[in-house]
Amino acid sequence: MKTLSIIIPCYNEETVIQITYERVKSVLNQLTGIKSYITFINDGSTDRTLEIMTEIASVDTDVFILNFSRNFGHQAAVTAGINYCKTDLAVIIDADLQDPPEIIPDLLQTMEKEQANVVYCVRKSREGESRFKLWSSKLFYRFLNSLSEVKFPLDTGDFRLIDSTIIKEFNRLRERGKYIRGLISWVGFKQVPYYYERNARHSGKTKYPFRKMISFASTALSYFSKKPLLLSVSLGFIAVIGGIILAIWYALGKIFGYTNAESGFTSIMIIVIFFGGVQLLTIGVLGQYIGILFDEVKNRPEYIIENTINIEQ
Repeated sequence: MKTLSIIIPCYNEETVIQITYERVKSVLNQLTGIKSYITFINDGSTDRTLEIMTEIASVDTDVFILNFSRNFGHQAAVTAGINYCKTDLAVIIDADLQDPPEIIPDLLQTMEKEQANVVYCVRKSREGESRFKLWSSKLFYRFLNSLSEVKFPLDTGDFRLIDSTIIKEFNRLRERGKYIRGLISWVGFKQVPYYYERNARHSGKTKYPFRKMISFASTALSYFSKKPLLLSVSLGFIAVIGGIILAIWYALGKIFGYTNAESGFTSIMIIVIFFGGVQLLTIGVLGQYIGILFDEVKNRPEYIIENTINIEQ
């Protein structure tokens, strides 16, 4: 009999967590030939999320809880779920029910049919999200693909089914700033898509406001591409060439009298702004990569678990 874990990161999901459990459990009860478990990761919730989880786990011993000491972030929560996963298969799904748990049997069938190691879910549509978020998301995935050495599936999230091979290889990865959907793509093996309709949030507010989206995109870009560094070098080279050409132009103009260098206030300001912008951009890109090195060399754990429930079993 195969075993399956459902990994559910949670942060302030008191309004939906009970319904999430009931819907996931209903799906799992219909599976045959598979022993299934649910792992909730409480990512430092400040509402009643942990209390409700604990009540569920006290009744259902197939529900495991990892309780963080504080909020470490969504990717750290998913990482913890995978780190503690000892089953043959695992599904990563958020607690907000935007990704319907009812398609889990279809994911299992697709994996078996295709003999795949990963079945990643591709969103055909996304209800309840603004045009700006839809547009920015599509633009980001395509921009990341154009810069990255590894090609990622477009329009996907962390919602996917992975097997023990992927779990084992993922747990060997030691970087702190994880972009999990990218790392799973980087691992390789056979990965196939499953297309579905994404729902609106059942209740509550998104845990990914614009500020976090920018930070998430920055992590993905920095960890999977060195091209921003090459772009900075290119801009610096163009700026130097441009400066040399302008210097020759003004020098010759002074000699032959076809330009008045002293009166070129506008030209001077344009040059200063251009060179200053290139320098600041280059320093910023370098600072981003240096910041990554700083975080990595500290070698701090990605998360700290305050306590667990039912894990010992």
